[in-house]
Amino acid sequence: MIRDYAKMALMNLLHRKTRSWLTLIGIFIGITAVVALISLGQGLQHAITAEFLELGADKIQISAKGNEFTGNQALTSALKDRDLRTVERTNGVILATTYNMRSAKIEWRDQIAFYGVMGFSTEERRFQLMNDYWTLKLEEGRSLKQGDMYKAVIGKDLSNPDKLESPLKVGDKVKINSTTFEIVGMYAKMGDPGADTAIYVSEDAFKILFDTQGTYDGIVAQVNPGEDAEAVADEVQAELRRERGLDEGDENFNVQTPKDLIDSFLVVFNIVNFVIIGIAMISLIVGAVGIMNTMYTAVLERTKEIGIMKAIGATNKAVLTIFLIESGMLGLIGGLIGLITGLGLAKITEYIGKTVLDTLLLSAWWSWGLVFGALAFAFITGAGAGIMPAYRASKQKPVDSLRYE
Repeated sequence: MIRDYAKMALMNLLHRKTRSWLTLIGIFIGITAVVALISLGQGLQHAITAEFLELGADKIQISAKGNEFTGNQALTSALKDRDLRTVERTNGVILATTYNMRSAKIEWRDQIAFYGVMGFSTEERRFQLMNDYWTLKLEEGRSLKQGDMYKAVIGKDLSNPDKLESPLKVGDKVKINSTTFEIVGMYAKMGDPGADTAIYVSEDAFKILFDTQGTYDGIVAQVNPGEDAEAVADEVQAELRRERGLDEGDENFNVQTPKDLIDSFLVVFNIVNFVIIGIAMISLIVGAVGIMNTMYTAVLERTKEIGIMKAIGATNKAVLTIFLIESGMLGLIGGLIGLITGLGLAKITEYIGKTVLDTLLLSAWWSWGLVFGALAFAFITGAGAGIMPAYRASKQKPVDSLRYE
């Protein structure tokens, strides 16, 4: 019976091709926007989550509260050598190291620009820990080593001719805050614009450049194999509170594991994603109104047909079902077109991101849940929009319908 109703509904839609296609526009634009945004959003979420997990589940980051990259931490909250020693002696920690980040004026040849400068220890074990944490992979030249006072390694984008008029290369000389450094190496692309345009120097050189007064922007600690990083992070936080004489809740520092970083990102990301998708849903509302209008028109045009159907035994339920299936089909067809268009648009955006913008963060991701969810939502939207016209059709009296001209 349902198959017959569906066949009849489909024939009615094909009979009014132009009106049906015009009605589909609102639905397919809305579904296209929603599917493309969800696909790209989920792709971004997976990419960033993977980046965080690459930091290692056995790493903990301790940072001073404040604006890290510009070094605006108050001296009372800035991390110091005693904080490093406190972290190192915490149960579950096998190694810890420090880092600093600042923005500086960079000069080379006829170029002047402001980029980030990062300084960290070049002592072998600590240097390896920092490389692992920031996923620094050497592509050309050599890494920093102990005794490198005026040597530097650059991020990949500083050697990109598409991004710079006069790109840098290994062997070049640059001035960082008027102090000359030689570039001895270049890191591979990391996908983070800040990291890919940064200049990396030794901890001792950084102290001379910025006069950090024995303070640090962050500490990275490695957890013993088999230890729970979350539990060790709680222990580190308790030890630092004790060392600084702070009450619980009054911390002037942050202790985070990769899981904490992922959770923080997801909170902000989900809010932004929700707002963007909410805006895209406006198209679906417009599409639903279009379906309702089309179905009301169809009821008026087919008043006599409804009367004949009822005269030969069609029940109110049968008439209601036919019109609901018809409006649901409008939504479903629009949803199918929108789904294909949305996924295609997401893949095109991914291609542009990789080839033009040189980033892996713009990636399309989809699941069968997204496919079936989009189609089901489109069908429900269409059927929901057709409820009132279908109800009106089912309540028409046969005699009045047959007299209708």
